[in-house]
Amino acid sequence: MAHKEQRLDPAADRRGSKRFAIEQDMLYKVLDHRAATPESGVGKTLDISSGGVLFETQQRLRPGKRVEVSVNWPALLDGGCPLKFVAVGRIVRSEENRAAMKVEQHEFRTRRTKEMPAEEIEKLSSPAYRSIRVGS
Repeated sequence: MAHKEQRLDPAADRRGSKRFAIEQDMLYKVLDHRAATPESGVGKTLDISSGGVLFETQQRLRPGKRVEVSVNWPALLDGGCPLKFVAVGRIVRSEENRAAMKVEQHEFRTRRTKEMPAEEIEKLSSPAYRSIRVGS
């Protein structure tokens, strides 16, 4: 069992792509056109690189399955518009509650304020933030 944990441990990864410890809430969906109800869930990213995403899952995801992930991105577009990172790829490794996917395509999209965590909304609506935006 320790050997499996080591394989998904970002510190034990020897890849050329730099991994960034970005922990953000996310949604995932298994892309299976044959399924009556697609497998989906919520999780949290553990790290992201130019070629992949390691994330927590609610159930084990089988290697080889195509998935789409939607991650609340920590940066705002033009200082005020929330973003989400959307990627499609294949599961390359998995454990009971973690999976690693290889990204095949990705894009950034704007996201509704409703999807934003409460603390972010409070920050954006604070008088201090509004005075910075108005003064810019």
